[in-house]
Amino acid sequence: MNRQFSKHSFKKRNFNRHNGRPSYGRRRIKSFNPIDLINSPQVIEQKEEYLVTHSFSDFKIADDLKKNILEKGYKSPTPIQDQVIEPILEGKDLVGIANTGTGKTAAFLVPLINKVLKDRYNKVLILAPTRELAFQIRDEFLGFSRSLKVYSCLCIGGENIKRQIHDLSRNPNFIIATPGRILDLIRSRVVDLRDFSSVVLDEADRMVDIGFVKDIEYIISLLPKNRQSLFFSATISNDVREILESFVKNPVIISVKTRDTIENITQKVVDIQGSTSKVDTLHKLLIREEFTKVLIFGRTKHGVQRLSDELVIRGFKSIAIHGNKNQSQRIKALEKFKRSEVQILVATDVASRGLDIPNVSHVINYDLPESYEAYIHRIGRTGRIDKKGVALTFID
Repeated sequence: MNRQFSKHSFKKRNFNRHNGRPSYGRRRIKSFNPIDLINSPQVIEQKEEYLVTHSFSDFKIADDLKKNILEKGYKSPTPIQDQVIEPILEGKDLVGIANTGTGKTAAFLVPLINKVLKDRYNKVLILAPTRELAFQIRDEFLGFSRSLKVYSCLCIGGENIKRQIHDLSRNPNFIIATPGRILDLIRSRVVDLRDFSSVVLDEADRMVDIGFVKDIEYIISLLPKNRQSLFFSATISNDVREILESFVKNPVIISVKTRDTIENITQKVVDIQGSTSKVDTLHKLLIREEFTKVLIFGRTKHGVQRLSDELVIRGFKSIAIHGNKNQSQRIKALEKFKRSEVQILVATDVASRGLDIPNVSHVINYDLPESYEAYIHRIGRTGRIDKKGVALTFID
């Protein structure tokens, strides 16, 4: 029997009275035969297909920047790039509502790099919810800014803050940061946000989910009133809306969120029954030929590490990523998985948002996600752009 996820597959959030953080209920899903893997994805919301109207050569950006775009292999803009680059170039505030994997990083980096090329005194702050996403934005930045003499500093936790302070002393045009680390630098009087003419909040809904609401509000209060503000989010909850209203002025609103689930991802439930253990069921799946590059999500740091270690003992090439690993270990693990040096990456939700990992054949929810939104972002690591993917969720 096939089961599909919807928003009602997860109970409404209840807040823990001890720490104020949301806790989630779970809904048990009835039995499913894991062998019955037929393609029946569910499209929750569908809009008319958007037709791209620009090429990158149409945009009023520097020729050297256009050259870097072409050398990165970008042939034509994605829908969000097609719609947001022009208003950002015009200096407008913007709210972009988009599914994961739509190309929004390039959508804001390209016009902001061009803005700095026109006026080297411009400074840009980009805030991301996780170290991994910040690192990926920095990686994208380096490709677009090659040979342009536009410099950046990556300010994230888990890395040597003294090295970051040294990099900041060189007065980079771009600071790409997580909220916690930028607050450390502000309190140390190393960063003065009054100097920034452009600010980006990327994956704003995720920053709210992991408890950065007060930090974001404080950071916004330190910014100059006369600035360009860009706000990207997959969802607009009440908490996100409060931040949004204090952040942008008369924004252009662009939405390319055409569906809650992606039509080229096959979604199935695997019900663990009888004497077969959960890890044995996983083993039987992973030895199949089609499981070429697999991202497995677990709930806890210790559980993720134990599972990865067990898979290694069983002969699989597996590596883990979670909060107990330092930043260099996490980056190394991601790079090994991206280069297909390992077949399996076992991760907590630090890998569920924004990360662009090519050719992931399968996402497996070994443990249930905490919310419907978390589920959507997890499975969005496969079936990206024009690829097909499979998402399996274990129920025990």
